[in-house]
Order: sequence, then C-alpha cells, then structure tokens
Amino acid sequence: MADEIILHHYDTSPFSEKVRVMLGIKGLSWRSVIQPVIMPKPELIPLTGGYRRIPVLQIGADIYCDTQVILAEIEARHRKPDVIKAADWAVNLWADRLFFQATVAVVFGEIGEAVPAAFIADREKLSGRPFDIAAMKAAAGPMKAQWRAQAAWIERGLASNDFLGGSTPSLSDIAAYMNIWWLGRAAPEPAAALLDGLPKTTAWRERVKALGHGRRTDMTGAEALEVAMQASPAAAPSSDPADPSRLAPGDAVTVRADDYGRDAIEGRLVAVSPERIIIARDAGELGQIHVHFPRVGYLLGAA
Repeated sequence: MADEIILHHYDTSPFSEKVRVMLGIKGLSWRSVIQPVIMPKPELIPLTGGYRRIPVLQIGADIYCDTQVILAEIEARHRKPDVIKAADWAVNLWADRLFFQATVAVVFGEIGEAVPAAFIADREKLSGRPFDIAAMKAAAGPMKAQWRAQAAWIERGLASNDFLGGSTPSLSDIAAYMNIWWLGRAAPEPAAALLDGLPKTTAWRERVKALGHGRRTDMTGAEALEVAMQASPAAAPSSDPADPSRLAPGDAVTVRADDYGRDAIEGRLVAVSPERIIIARDAGELGQIHVHFPRVGYLLGAA
C-alpha cells in the first residue's frame, strides 16, 4: 500500500528506538527494513540522495530524514492518541544532543575496545573527526556524573505523574527514554549503577518499555525501493514566503545537517516552513522522490 509506514532502521539504533516507541504508543502497523549499521547502504541511498543516517521513514515516494521530522509526520497522520505536547520539541533537542553526547561517552568508554575497526572508520567519516577510544575512556568518568545529573531531571519530572508528559506518554518520554534504553542495552552494569537511587526513573523505564513497538512485519530493501518506484509524492504544502533563506519553490538547493553526517543532499525546493524543508529529487528508475528534513538542525542553501 502506498500509505504504509516503512521504517529503515536497525535494532540497536538508539534513534530508531524513538520511532519504534512512537509506533507503539500509536498502536500502528509498520514495515521493518533492516539497513546496515555502516556504509555502504545501497538500498537506502537511492531513496535519500546521500543522507546515510538512521532511521529513515518511507511512505510511498516520500522520504523522511531525522527523527524530528519522522515523529512529526507520524503525529500528523495519526492524531490519536496525542503524543507531541507543550514544550516537547525543546526536550527532544536536549535529549538528542546534550543527553545523547553524555550517553555516547559513557557507552564507548565502556565498550570502545571491543568496537570493530570498520565501525570506527565509518563513524570517523560520518562525524569528520577521530573516533578516539582513549579520549572516550578518559571522558567516561566525568560524563557519568553529567549523565546521572540529567537522569535526575527525569526523576524530578516524574514526581507527580507516571510520565513526563503527565498521565499519558509524550514526546518528552520518547526522547528521554532513548538514552536510558541505549545505555542499558549497551552497558548494563554502568546503567544500573547510574540509575541507583532513581526509583521513579527505573519504574518509568519499564512503563515505556511496556508500550511496545506496534505491529512490525519485515520487508526487504528491494521491496521498499519497488514501493517508491510505483508511488508518487504527496501533494506539496504551502511554502513560507518569509523564510529567511529567500529561496522559492523550484530553486536548486542543498540540505545538510549542522552537526554530523553533513553530506549535502541536492534537489529542487518543494516547500520550506519554520518546521520543515522538502526537496524533490529525480531518483532515476525510482522516479521523483520528495525528501523531507526538519528546519531545526539542518542548513538550506542555494545549489
């Protein structure tokens, strides 16, 4: 079906877990395409035009890059139950950047010596800087204190409710849980030590886990490419004429992340708003593809 949710991910991806939890809260059916952890990704890049980060959401010939725009699209298409509330996007940005960087340091400070050389080389290319295991091990001690301090914010946020969003889960829960989930999976002993004395957070972790991942069925990458080939992109929304870029629909543009994985994705601007950038790409035998990016965290420029 042209409107089915296809998630390109892999099971150990912390950012993919955010989307899987969102699908669980919504109780949605979705197709799972497992992509490689490292490059090459021959059944993903034709869809994105060069964007290589995971996860990627596909609905027909529309491709959504970055969890920010993925979660927004799921919420827009499936309104109930409401998940995105109040200041959730600000919490999401904190969890994606500040809290995540502390989690990265703790995880690789613990398991860095067991990381394969191919993974290190891939992540050095992705980030544009050395993947320095010795530096991560040295930073792990101070960053454990930072991680626990941020986990204590979750504890405080749960003082009077089962979830950070109140009586029901919200994007704040999804975003914060990603870091708790990943550290617990990758380095369970340090995770247990850092959560010691935070009983509301440990109970909350189990409540979020119990939300599940919706109804998942497998799909191959080749099948997902065929879906895109047979579909057409959805109708474009209106573009913001006051956007500071001063770029208009039809202009040749590039989009790139502002943090890591800064590969420039080229296309024609379809629409830009305070929340989203949409570009059109001629993807060869796949036909025309629309690729969606968040406005926050991505740089739009003339090609």
